[in-house]
Amino acid sequence: MFRETSSYQLQDINPRIFWDMELGSLDYERNAPLIIQRVLEYGDLSDWYAIKKHYGLDRIVAISEGFRSLDPVAVAWLCCLSNAKKEDFRCYRIAQSFPTLWNS
Repeated sequence: MFRETSSYQLQDINPRIFWDMELGSLDYERNAPLIIQRVLEYGDLSDWYAIKKHYGLDRIVAISEGFRSLDPVAVAWLCCLSNAKKEDFRCYRIAQSFPTLWNS
């Protein structure tokens, strides 16, 4: 089903994640926040392995903590894999500032 984690490459990320841009025009270092956010929100496990191998877990968490918006499931995923707390994430603090009525 999935290859050994050492064989995943950043170039192997599914192009459907970047439906609105040219995949070849991405600079993997300069556009790291965009790539990480898209993979966390729209990618599958093989895409996760690719960014984890390229960027490393600590850098992914550090970049993700600064996002204004991130799917709550992605925040929970990162918290489970690292020692981060959900309160460390900017998107979580912003969501707490604007509570929804009746959990809608």
